[in-house]
Amino acid sequence: MSILFRYLAARMLLAIGLALLGLTLLFTFIDLIGELGDVRPQGYTTGMAMLFVLLRTPSRLFELMPIAALVGALLALTRLAVSSEFTVMRASGLSPRRMLAYLAALGLLLGGLTLLLGEYLAPPGERAAQQLKLRGKERLVASSFESGFWAKDGRTFINIRELYPDASLRGLSLYEFDADFHLVGVRAAAHGQWSSAGHWRLTEVSETRLGPGGVQVRTLPEQEWRSAINPDLLSALMVNPERMSIGRLLSYIRYLHENKQKAKRYEIALWGKLFFPLALPVMLFLALPFAYQPPRGQGLGGRVLLGILIGLAFYLLNRLSGHVGLIYDWPPLGSALLPVAVFAAAALLALWRVERR
Repeated sequence: MSILFRYLAARMLLAIGLALLGLTLLFTFIDLIGELGDVRPQGYTTGMAMLFVLLRTPSRLFELMPIAALVGALLALTRLAVSSEFTVMRASGLSPRRMLAYLAALGLLLGGLTLLLGEYLAPPGERAAQQLKLRGKERLVASSFESGFWAKDGRTFINIRELYPDASLRGLSLYEFDADFHLVGVRAAAHGQWSSAGHWRLTEVSETRLGPGGVQVRTLPEQEWRSAINPDLLSALMVNPERMSIGRLLSYIRYLHENKQKAKRYEIALWGKLFFPLALPVMLFLALPFAYQPPRGQGLGGRVLLGILIGLAFYLLNRLSGHVGLIYDWPPLGSALLPVAVFAAAALLALWRVERR
């Protein structure tokens, strides 16, 4: 590791850290203002709203990191250009290719650290925040569905009328079909609770069996129910796919495939997570052409504003690509890779044009 790389990395990491801090404080304040509209004297209090925003901070850091990397790199490189340090580096033999290698290494390091943040801190924080808000508002996770939450496990169709934040179930109905799609049984349970033994414990159960011999009905105070559906899968209702961990995305995609259900939205989110470390080097590449501009050709404030706009454009294109991919049935890999590829091409084109001048 050369002295020049350590010097550039220190300057850029400091600037990126300051940019990330500023953006996080700004967006946290905006989030808090938005949450205050839902505050009630009884239930969802101001303290709960502040805790909700605080718990979502890791997710916000994960989302803002590409923008902060671009803005911070612009600040650091502009300061080097203004002080003529970058000019001296170029005169001493710092080629664009070597500078790109430095930025790629630094970007991959930042991307890896941010991926760890999004994998181990953001999903638990997001889940805890949603559970806190639901408890405060005394709402149900599936309250937006008139008939409750529906799922499929093999040849059994499951309807849950009420799903609470602690993953306890109310009003559970199981409709079992045979290989010819004939209804063979119906189970209804008033309550369901996940057991530490790895299965659901149903209470106040009414079971109806349909067969050649007629209809048989029995009631049970308690019954064990083993299913591929577990609290981890149900938590997918409470956390957006983009904020789920890679492990849970894989688990939920596998479950959907096993039950012949569409999983494209979750596959796009999975590929987006896997390609996320590449977004950070691309953001740093975008900042490099500005260092080759005349130091006083554009004010520092203008460059920072431009960096924020470019970062927001990347964020919006990333979200738009996923939605368009769902609508037009694009391959999940292409939908996730498109924003990174577009901005990488733009960065290399800008650098090529600057070098030609």
